[in-house]
Amino acid sequence: MNRKPTLSWRYAATSAAAWLIALLLFFPILWMLLTAFKTEAQAYQLSLWFQPTLDSFREVFARSDYLAFAGHSIAVSVGATALSLLLAVPAAYSLAFHPGARAQSLLLWMLSTKMLPSVGVLLPVYLLLKQGGLLDTVTGLVLVYALANLPIAVWMAYTYFCEVPREILEAARMDGAGLWQEIIHMLLPMALPGLASTSLLLLILSWNEAFWSINLSSAHAAPLTVFIASYSSPEGLFWAKLSAASLLAVTPILALGWLTQKQLVRGLTFGAVK
Repeated sequence: MNRKPTLSWRYAATSAAAWLIALLLFFPILWMLLTAFKTEAQAYQLSLWFQPTLDSFREVFARSDYLAFAGHSIAVSVGATALSLLLAVPAAYSLAFHPGARAQSLLLWMLSTKMLPSVGVLLPVYLLLKQGGLLDTVTGLVLVYALANLPIAVWMAYTYFCEVPREILEAARMDGAGLWQEIIHMLLPMALPGLASTSLLLLILSWNEAFWSINLSSAHAAPLTVFIASYSSPEGLFWAKLSAASLLAVTPILALGWLTQKQLVRGLTFGAVK
C-alpha cells in the first residue's frame, strides 16, 4: 500500500535533482549568452535586466574574419574525424575479431596515452610539423587532432564491434566475402549507430580542442578556438566582446549536438539492451 507514494517521491526527487544539475551545467552558457548582448560597462554588472545591444558582435566582425576561422574549424574537425575513423575501424576490427595475446594490453596502452599531458609532447610535435612544412596548416592540425583522438575512436569502435555476432561475419566469409567486403558490407552497417556516435564525439572534441590550435597555428589555419583566445589581451579581458566571440564559436557545435542528440544517445547505448 505504501509503495506507490514512495516511488512517486523518489521519482520527484530524482527529477528535481536532474533539473538542478542541468540548470547548473547550462548556467555558464546562459550567462555567456546574456553578456554577449551587453555593453562592456554592463558586462561587469551582475544584473539580468539590461538593454540588449549588438555592438559587441559588430566589433567582433569588424576586427576578425569570422568566416575564415569557422572554415578552418570545419575543415580541421571533419578532416580529423574522417582520418581517425579511417585508422580506427581496421584496428578495432582486428582487436575485436582477431585478438592476439596482448590485445587487451594494447588497448590499455592506447588509452594510457590520453593521460599524457599535451604540453609534455608539444616541443617534439612542433619541431616535426616545422620540419615537415606543416606548421600553421590545416593538414598539420588534422594530423595532430586525428592522432590525439585515435585512442578514443579505437576504444569506441572496438566496443561496438564486440556487440556484433561473429556468426554473421563467419557466414559472409563462407559465402566468399573478402576482408574488405566483410568490413564494408557486413560489419559497418550493423555497427552504424555506434560509429555515428563516435563520429559526433570526435567532431565535438576536435571542434573544442584549444591547446594544439593555439600553439600550432597563428593565421593561415587558425580555428575558432584561436579566434576566441585573441580576445584575451595584456590590456585585460573585454567580457562583452569575449562572450560574443565565444557565442559565435560554440553556436554551430551546440546546434549540431541538439539536432543529432537522438542519434548520439542511440549510438552511445548501442548494445546496452539485448
